Amino acid sequence: MTSTLRAIFFDVDDTLFSTTRFARRARRNAIRAMIAAGLDAEEVALQRELDEVLHEFGSNYSHHYDKLLMRLPTSALGNHNPALIVAAGVVAYHDTKFRELQPFEDVRPFLQRAREAGLRLGVITHGLTQKQAEKLIRLGLTPLLDPDAIFISDQVGISKPNPKLFALAADRLGLEPEQCMMVGDNLASDIAPATQLGMHTAWTFRSAKQGQDLAIRPDHRVETLAELGEILRGTYGIPLAEL
Repeated sequence: MTSTLRAIFFDVDDTLFSTTRFARRARRNAIRAMIAAGLDAEEVALQRELDEVLHEFGSNYSHHYDKLLMRLPTSALGNHNPALIVAAGVVAYHDTKFRELQPFEDVRPFLQRAREAGLRLGVITHGLTQKQAEKLIRLGLTPLLDPDAIFISDQVGISKPNPKLFALAADRLGLEPEQCMMVGDNLASDIAPATQLGMHTAWTFRSAKQGQDLAIRPDHRVETLAELGEILRGTYGIPLAEL
């Protein structure tokens, strides 16, 4: 069987690594560091308040911990400099990122084998340019991706779930949508627009958030990239070595 599939695009967050699990751990470490630096508050209460800050201001906001302190009684700071409390949280968050940001175990082997099989590999991700680019560098995945196939919504001026973002990605590679596959964890943001455009789709549900619209039907539903490898071999005739 000769396949017409030429490229695979991946979402980043909760597709190539567990963003949700990592972020929760990093924020917990930040809160603990702020308490150790002198903030007089209970960890559980601080986590609940920080969750509200994140919900109200968004995950890409730059001053979550400043806003957190504003919401606490002034007595929580005592005689401590708030800038040092915030800095303790920021440093702990970034230290966690330095130590623990890793892709899922099967990601690097899958990408390597897919490249060897002749597929072009890229990402279509939503978020701030520098933030998403930093994740790819820290995950160590850029050597395995086509440098012409990295599309960040902020950088190109088109946001998910606008199908134009997916169309742009295919066009930049000189491909038709039906020659591409989109792999992502979010049915509404990743799968629906790619399907609308005519791309093949694979929903990775191992880190998918609850409450998604299950009426959106991906072509394939996989928990691991090893499962996707089997699909590529069996359905698309891609000579992909087993993981």
